[in-house]
Amino acid sequence: MPEPYVTLQRRAWAEKSNATQIQLDEETLTRLRGLGDPTNQLDIAEVYRPLTQLLHLHMVNTGRLYAQSNDFLGLDVGRTPFVIGVAGSVAVGKSTVSRLLQELLRRAPGNPKVDLITTDGFLYPNAELQRRGLLDRKGFPESYNRRALLQFVMDVKSGEPRVLAPVYSHLVYDIVEGEHIVVDSPDILIVEGLNVLQPARVEADGHPRLAVSDFFDFTVYVDADEEHIKEWFLDRFLTLRATAFQDQRSYFRRFTDLSDEESVQLASQIWDTINGPNLRQNIVPTRERATAILVKDHEHTIEAIRIRKV
Repeated sequence: MPEPYVTLQRRAWAEKSNATQIQLDEETLTRLRGLGDPTNQLDIAEVYRPLTQLLHLHMVNTGRLYAQSNDFLGLDVGRTPFVIGVAGSVAVGKSTVSRLLQELLRRAPGNPKVDLITTDGFLYPNAELQRRGLLDRKGFPESYNRRALLQFVMDVKSGEPRVLAPVYSHLVYDIVEGEHIVVDSPDILIVEGLNVLQPARVEADGHPRLAVSDFFDFTVYVDADEEHIKEWFLDRFLTLRATAFQDQRSYFRRFTDLSDEESVQLASQIWDTINGPNLRQNIVPTRERATAILVKDHEHTIEAIRIRKV
């Protein structure tokens, strides 16, 4: 039975890369890698370079179609940003994917201006989550100010020259009041988050709302088996306990005195009650809405790429 995706194993995907000179030096790659992420120069050459080329192809042709449509309609408007959504579970490596794509696309022909925001900034503040009884459901769709996120993406896509996004601090585990990221007329905007591929909600009267994903030009889903993602989450928790959690300002400072066994038990509980259910109920069901799916093996390495063909 035909399916909407073509699946390419890594070697076949790598062969799609041409002789482009887009590269990253080791210092830059180290800076962009997430905690515990093993991405290396071979990954850049075999996975990310072809993906960057495909994205650039989509961007060029989307811009051409946009210009031709405006000519047909007699509109005199400037080109709006090409918007990329990157989705996937906690600890699957979507932040590394997003940062790598940002850096590589900046080096594409024409050196486009590429901005990156995460949807963490559109989480409700902890006080509001507490008021709504959602603090233990942080990361679930209802824990986000979806109206504000939608308005942000609409403003960017509509060509607003200067749009502000809230800032979230993983150190204090909350929105940073009064701080903003300024998105100022980028050529490309990358929006990274757990639930960016969520479909539109339906109103009580049966009419659907708009969804953030309605304004994306290309979407990427970072995929792996849940058992592997949970293992990566536990490893990351243990590493953070010995590093970032040690900061006196850290929300998680109280966990630094736990033993390894206690830390694993706590991290497993967080996964089993929050991250795992959110993955199964809300994130995985959106996977097939992506333009490209990056499939990881148990070693955190991308082994296959699925590209939507229809």
